[in-house]
Amino acid sequence: MTVHFIGAGPGAPDLITVRGLRIIQSCPICLYAGSLVPEAVVAEAPQGARVIDTAPLHLDEIIAEMEAAHAKGVDVARVHSGDPSIYGAIAEQMRRLDVLAIPYDVTPGVPAFAAAAAAMAKELTVPEVCQTVILTRTAMQSSAMPEGEELSTLGRSGATLAIHLSVRNIRHIERELSPLPAYGPDCPAVIAYRIGWPDQALIHATLSTLYEKAREAKLTRTALIFVGRGLGATEFIDSKLYDASHVHVLRPKRRG
Repeated sequence: MTVHFIGAGPGAPDLITVRGLRIIQSCPICLYAGSLVPEAVVAEAPQGARVIDTAPLHLDEIIAEMEAAHAKGVDVARVHSGDPSIYGAIAEQMRRLDVLAIPYDVTPGVPAFAAAAAAMAKELTVPEVCQTVILTRTAMQSSAMPEGEELSTLGRSGATLAIHLSVRNIRHIERELSPLPAYGPDCPAVIAYRIGWPDQALIHATLSTLYEKAREAKLTRTALIFVGRGLGATEFIDSKLYDASHVHVLRPKRRG
């Protein structure tokens, strides 16, 4: 018996991995985060499977379902949105399973920031403009940010920031980043709303207009905020990867 933690991707049912889908199709018990995972994904569970939306459940109740499955010797598909390694709340579940000696594994999924970059048709690492992407969030009602991970600190790098779980904290984002020379009020920003779902939207803004545009769109959840100069870069050098003068082991220098 194994509990399979599965990343279902950002929303579109066909963005789940082949491995993740096959596990769901084989498990007699499927626990899924119903507020973020489309029903079409868990509809692939076997006929007669026990399929449970865990959105209204607390941690003890979720673990109890896994314990009951373990007692019966049947596998569990535990389906999370995006990739479970990023704000997936799987660490606390795995810690409980370790205590109970219940085996588990993890199948990765397409993370929201990658799906959003695809929807924007953007490369997040632009040569000589930005070569670093930081995945972070801000603190509101959730757990506090560790010391040293404040936006004002992370922003000193000038990296492209992918800010999760923060659409209701945009004023704070503006206050922290606008004074920094790497960003400033005119820095490009994008709100990626419900990427992968039928109502997905990309709202292009700057740091100074981010709050107004989010308010106009009446966004309160399920949005990812990008900030960085690379989002608006058009004048940049070609990468060395395909440069005709760049020699490497798979493309050695040509004679004559």
